[in-house]
Formats: sequence, C-alpha cells, structure tokens
Amino acid sequence: MFAIERLRALHAVAGHGSIGAAARALHVTGSAISQQLAKLEREAGTPLLRKHGRGVLLTDAGTVLARHAGAVLAQLAQAEADVQAAAGSVVGQLSMVGFGTSIRALVARAAQELTDAYPALRVDLREMKPPSAMAALVAGDADLAIVEDYAGYPVGVPQNVIQVHLLDDPADVILPADHPLAGRDRVSFAEFGRERWISYSECTVCMDWLLHALRAHGHEPSPHHYASDEATQLAMVSAGLGIAVIPRLGRSPLPANVRAVPPDPAQVRRVYLAYREDSAARPAITAAIHTLTSFSG
Repeated sequence: MFAIERLRALHAVAGHGSIGAAARALHVTGSAISQQLAKLEREAGTPLLRKHGRGVLLTDAGTVLARHAGAVLAQLAQAEADVQAAAGSVVGQLSMVGFGTSIRALVARAAQELTDAYPALRVDLREMKPPSAMAALVAGDADLAIVEDYAGYPVGVPQNVIQVHLLDDPADVILPADHPLAGRDRVSFAEFGRERWISYSECTVCMDWLLHALRAHGHEPSPHHYASDEATQLAMVSAGLGIAVIPRLGRSPLPANVRAVPPDPAQVRRVYLAYREDSAARPAITAAIHTLTSFSG
C-alpha cells in the first residue's frame, strides 16, 4: 500500500519539475521530499526517478505512478469536500494564492473576514504570480487562486478549473508630470511615438499584453526598463526613466511628480477567482467565494 504523503510528494515533483520546487509548494524541506520518494521507491520495488543534470526526471514507472497519484489525490479532495458538504461545516484548511496587488486590495481583507467568521477554518495566504498561482491550483497545492487576463488578450483556463469573475480593473498610462500628454483627460496609444517604456519583467502575460496593445496602434515597442511590481515602476517613472501602463487595483499612491491618464480606448485587466471542480462542494470554498465577491463588488 502506498502512503498518501509519499504519493503527494511524487505528484508534486511531477507537477513542479524538481525536488526543490516540490518542497517549496508543499512547505517542507528538499530532504523531506527525497526521503518520502526513497521510501516510495522501496514500496514500488522499482526506481521512480533518475538524475538529469542538476534535476530529476520521472522513469516510466514513475510517470505511471504519478498519474495514479494525481487521481488518488483528486478523489481524496472530492471525499473531503463531500464529507464537509454533508456536515455543512466551514472547517479545515483553505489555501489561497494571488498576485501582489490583489492581496493588498482585496484578498488579505477577505482572508481576515473568513478567519473571524469561521474560527475552525485555517486560511493560508501566499503571494504568487498568476501563472504560478494557476499551476499551484491545478497541482492541488492551493484551493483558491486569484488570476487575471486582459481584454483582447485572454488566457486559457485549464480543464477542471472554474473561474468566477470578481472585477474589471482599468489601467492608466503613467507619465512624468512634465510629459506633454500628462495634462490630458484621456490619451490614445497612437499618440506615443518613440517612448521609453517600462514593463513587467516576471509576468509574461502582462508584458505581452502591453506589446500587443501598442502594436495594435502601429508601434513596435522595445521596453527600456523592467520591474516586477508596480511600486518599482512608479519609482522609475518618477525618476524620468520612461512611461508605463499600470492597473489601478492595489496601486501605490502616485508620487507628486507623476500623473495617471486613462487610455482611449480603455485598457482593462479582468480579475478572477479560480478553484477546482473537485472542491466545489466544500463549504469553505463557498464561503470564500461569497466573501471575495462581496469585497470586490
């Protein structure tokens, strides 16, 4: 009989691609994952992993067992959801992941509301970029994920994942106060010629969306500066290094020498709550959906 925690370790390695990444996802040490996998190999009676450079790859047997592990873990999650639904109790652990500005503006307050309303529910919150958040959700490492896409540049939804629209988040063009267009009520991307653009360095979807929007208005942009968060981008604009497009949700206050001008047509980021179908019956999921939608309304 294979132990559940050992199957969980193998499933995490298969989903995340390395022992280190699996350890981070499961909040344990790499050595703990290695020990679980060594015991699982002894139980299986055959190697499940092989070394590949600095990482590991699954053997054929490991791939087969990882696939079964995913099915077993999904069935356990469904069983937990069904039992909690039958009891009608908002209990247990709820893992929520989301990008930084969503946590600042929305999710942190919702997590505290859930904790106050349901003392038997433990809410864990982690900051993650949207692609990593969705991957954690699909792998079973998170129960709820706050994700995004952009109007005109949608992102696909994995199978067995349900998305609930929370809000539309308009974006502004962020300009130095002395920029010729800073005093306008609205501005078209077509009016920006050879600007020095500041873009995201870690969120590929965000950067691709900016490039897509500029190309639609006849520009072939080449970002000069990169930053992974909005506060750093604001500081770059304030220093006169360039201009940026930044959504409003959770955005830091603008420096005194910076202006935000809405683009025409409007550029909108859509923010969603995502969860797995196999957990839909959990009262904790229902409570979280209700709380998050009420906070975002």
